[in-house]
Amino acid sequence: MRHSWPIRPAGRARSKEVEDGPRPVVRLSQASRACPAVAAARRAPEDAGVRGFELPRSLACPTAGDGHGDPAWARWIAGLPGIVDDLARRWSLGVGRPFQPGGSASWVAPARTSGGDLVVLKVGFRHDEALDEAGGLLAWDGRGTVRLLDSCLTGTAIALLLEACEPGTPLSRARPELERDVIVAGLLRRMWIKPPAGLAFRPLQAMCDRWTGQFEDDYAAARARGEDQLDPGLARAGIELFRQLPRTAGRAVLLSTDLHHENVLAAAREPWLAIDPKPYIGDPAYDPVQHMLNFPGRLAADPAGFAQRMAGLTGLDPDRVRHWLFARCVQESVGEPELRPVAARLAP
Repeated sequence: MRHSWPIRPAGRARSKEVEDGPRPVVRLSQASRACPAVAAARRAPEDAGVRGFELPRSLACPTAGDGHGDPAWARWIAGLPGIVDDLARRWSLGVGRPFQPGGSASWVAPARTSGGDLVVLKVGFRHDEALDEAGGLLAWDGRGTVRLLDSCLTGTAIALLLEACEPGTPLSRARPELERDVIVAGLLRRMWIKPPAGLAFRPLQAMCDRWTGQFEDDYAAARARGEDQLDPGLARAGIELFRQLPRTAGRAVLLSTDLHHENVLAAAREPWLAIDPKPYIGDPAYDPVQHMLNFPGRLAADPAGFAQRMAGLTGLDPDRVRHWLFARCVQESVGEPELRPVAARLAP
């Protein structure tokens, strides 16, 4: 599958957040006009003097929990037309239509440089999970990941200019499930490096502590509403393990924390490249779990066997991978009821 998209010539708007570079002409989609959550983005092109702006479906009508209730998210959406316009000027880009359906916290589109090279422009909402993506890609320098060509931080957005993957087919649509395990494991092993000097990343422990607090609040609220949840003893055991595992790791490496078959694309420079990392420093045994969580059928059938397989493919301690999988299933269980029986089967 190759990208097929029109390149739009320069427009005329300018954002207050970004300086320098040519402008694209973009359009607001019908889906965007129909969604109250992006009314500000509908008005923004007129205000900024851009002839139109197109949002991907995931941003045009976000689902609950995607951040659209956050005032900062609304400001980011409203400012996207001008931000994209000025980034195109800064980096001398002709920008195409955004990829569909898109992600929940970023506007991503193919683009051409003034020299004719195909690249990708990613304009993400400036939120906690996205803070270190540029630093991680810089550290990996294309070893198993897309290359970072440039980056720009604004008041509401994190903008990345990225190497394009061609043909760009997601691993989820290109290989059988067992082959995906092998490919993801191979990428992870390459990405587990000691960060170069001068690049600082947050510890995995900080993320786990934050998510532990969120789980405890959500679990208590769900129980107070009378909703079915995990047995309290199992919930306590799992979330305490989630809190303690990063503190007992035998080594600490640069982690992706979000590598799965939708975040791996077919490419020309290498057969497969990872995208959308959320880097932290910590226990490598955490990293295969996100891949496993994307296979609910396999988790329901044999979660311990799945953990054993991924541990073998990544050269990790099988018990530690299983413990991380158990702890993550507990941590996700309030909103993902199908993970509750998986957690029960994996309990130490």
